[in-house]
Amino acid sequence: YPLLTATWKVAPALGAGCAAILKPSELSSLEVGLPPGVLNILTGLGPDAGAPLASHPHVDKIAFTGSTATGSRIMAAAAQMVKPVSLELGGKSPIVVFEDVDLDK
Repeated sequence: YPLLTATWKVAPALGAGCAAILKPSELSSLEVGLPPGVLNILTGLGPDAGAPLASHPHVDKIAFTGSTATGSRIMAAAAQMVKPVSLELGGKSPIVVFEDVDLDK
């Protein structure tokens, strides 16, 4: 699961020829097997590692999947520099239910 989530975020950047920084959970493994500098892994706790990353002037965009509370802090830090942010927060497996559905079926 953690690798799949990271792949969703990192693959488009790598596919476009960009370098990327990945800040996984501090409980994640530390090696991925790519050439040095292509995918940079930043480990550590959010306040020590994630917060400086979100507010760093050389980070052009942030994509985050996790809690609503952490997403709010990331968005606030990025807003200071009008930095684009993509957030996936607090839920999974959404569905669309149309008004003509038979809920009893």
